[in-house]
Amino acid sequence: MSILVSQLSKNYGDAKAVDNISFEVHSGEILGFLGPNGAGKTTTMRMITCFLTPTAGSVQVEGLDIRTHSLEVRRLVGYLPEQNPLYLDMNVVEYLSYAAELQGVLKHRVSLRLREMVEVCGLGEMKHKDIGQLSKGYRQRVGLAAALIHDPRVLILDEPTSGLDPNQIVEIRSLIQNIGKEKTVVLSTHILPEVQATCDRVVIINRGKIVADSPIAELQHSMQGGEKVLLEVDTPAGSRFEAIALQLRVIPAVENVSLLAELDGRKSLSIETTGADIRKDLFRLCVEKGWTLIELHREKTSLEDIFRQLTSDQTK
Repeated sequence: MSILVSQLSKNYGDAKAVDNISFEVHSGEILGFLGPNGAGKTTTMRMITCFLTPTAGSVQVEGLDIRTHSLEVRRLVGYLPEQNPLYLDMNVVEYLSYAAELQGVLKHRVSLRLREMVEVCGLGEMKHKDIGQLSKGYRQRVGLAAALIHDPRVLILDEPTSGLDPNQIVEIRSLIQNIGKEKTVVLSTHILPEVQATCDRVVIINRGKIVADSPIAELQHSMQGGEKVLLEVDTPAGSRFEAIALQLRVIPAVENVSLLAELDGRKSLSIETTGADIRKDLFRLCVEKGWTLIELHREKTSLEDIFRQLTSDQTK
């Protein structure tokens, strides 16, 4: 077990930022730690990284308790906070050397770790530039390199792709995936497609309490219930949506039919079902009615849909 959080709470006066939560992160796992703004994500990560002391409960990192072995835990953890704390007037090599010294990297290993981090984080062309001259994407790379410079076993990342453009997000995602092959990673982000593309499992927190803890595929399956089928057909001239919808509702599992788009005879439809697979029935109906089938596919419940269901009280 890499991280063990047990009955963890953090109070600020009468307000409970984190309310008696428990979860585990296994060695070599990439965990997506999700929740709305103010849900308690950053507070939890700051307790895991020893920046905050819990009001109650415990956290163990690699078997070491954060209260009694704070310095040892800090050596085991690399932390990239949401506000990346960089010295903009330093160049990349100077800053990483400084970070290595702060983290207690042995002097004879600093040069080796610098070369490794420059290569791993793709900083070769930027290593002699001042950080203030770098794009935000490269600054995030520098922050990751600083978090990794002491070769930690656990990496905690708070919104590492915030404010990046799509190309930069893909680059940072690839970097995190590569790092996750060797280290335990806890990743907090609001970009849910990133979680689906990167993480093995998710923990969702809402108002300080955990509302989901599961591998993504299992969570999608458990939250599926009914499902949607997207159907695009080219129908004979004069065919009306209302008549087509009535014919579709003859299929027993169909609960509702919505028109998404219509151009001449071509219609895009969203069909809500009870959960049964109706694609064969739809195909037979298209043949029977003389509709040209253009597209037909099932739409899974997305992580974004699940997130909204579990945290809707936070966003109303």
